[in-house]
Amino acid sequence: MAKAKPKKINLAFQGGGAHGAVTWGVADRLLEDDRLGVEAISGSSAGAVNAAAVAYGIHKGGCEGARETLDRLWKRISEAGALYSPVRANPFPLNDGAADFVNAFSYSMFDIMTRALSPYQFNPFDINPLRDILNDAIDFESLRDCKTTKVFISATNVRSGKVHVFNTKDMSTDVVCASTCLPFLFKAVEVKGEHYWDGGYMGNPVLFPFFYEAKTSDIVIVHVNPIERDEVPTTAAEIMNRINEISFNSSLLRELRAISFVHKLLDDGWIKEEHRDRLHNIRVHSIRSDEALKDYDVSSKFRTDWRFLAELKERGRAVADKWLEENFDKIGERSSVNLREMFE
Repeated sequence: MAKAKPKKINLAFQGGGAHGAVTWGVADRLLEDDRLGVEAISGSSAGAVNAAAVAYGIHKGGCEGARETLDRLWKRISEAGALYSPVRANPFPLNDGAADFVNAFSYSMFDIMTRALSPYQFNPFDINPLRDILNDAIDFESLRDCKTTKVFISATNVRSGKVHVFNTKDMSTDVVCASTCLPFLFKAVEVKGEHYWDGGYMGNPVLFPFFYEAKTSDIVIVHVNPIERDEVPTTAAEIMNRINEISFNSSLLRELRAISFVHKLLDDGWIKEEHRDRLHNIRVHSIRSDEALKDYDVSSKFRTDWRFLAELKERGRAVADKWLEENFDKIGERSSVNLREMFE
């Protein structure tokens, strides 16, 4: 019996700092499944880092090459981060609880400093370890010639306030650094005369390039910013964390609402038959990491110790494994997300 052709999907990776290691785990599990193939990837911030690594890995060595590239990338992130880790700098051995406290306290102090000083003052030489990490893991000149997987990376244009989407032919270290540029940590990144900040502000991640440049209608969104929380935040840290989550989900929710509206137009017969083919009936799937990340606050997005990142990877793999078990048959057939229910 002939083996079925892999089901093609588009992947959309959210940003979220070190929480992007959950996306690493999700991607690792999806790439492991030979029933799937990846046509295109969109990413913002940490999602852009993962997207570039997956696309380059597929380009050079198929799905297994992508898994190896992700492993190498995150190992380098951990090694580079160790130089700046407050836990690593502490002369005394720390258990998990103490390490979490040190990280949270250090984040609070750094947060206060960055509200008083800009990166143009405390980081005048614009030191960014991510540049070396990316250059070690990805050959961007080769990636620009990739024909197997399309890449869409978003960044926020500082001057216009609009999202800018970089395509495969644009890929470079500067492009990925632009998408990851948190303005309170790094100077705006210049690409072809324009300056950019983190893509998560205006597209986390962007979905619309899939509508026009991908053949498959199935978009699998990998969330690392919880959409919902049961508890109302009461402490200053909890409030800031929730504001951060809401802000970095807002652009994605706007796009999902637009897709939901198109579904309504098609399903309720509001579009004349001769015009129906002009609308792309997108199938939306969500792999949500709410449970996997509920134990961690915003300060953990800056943790890079290997044990923490490896734990997030395994949590991501588990989330993806469960999602595949429940939703694989829906790929190519229908959405596994009820958008109407989400917005009505």
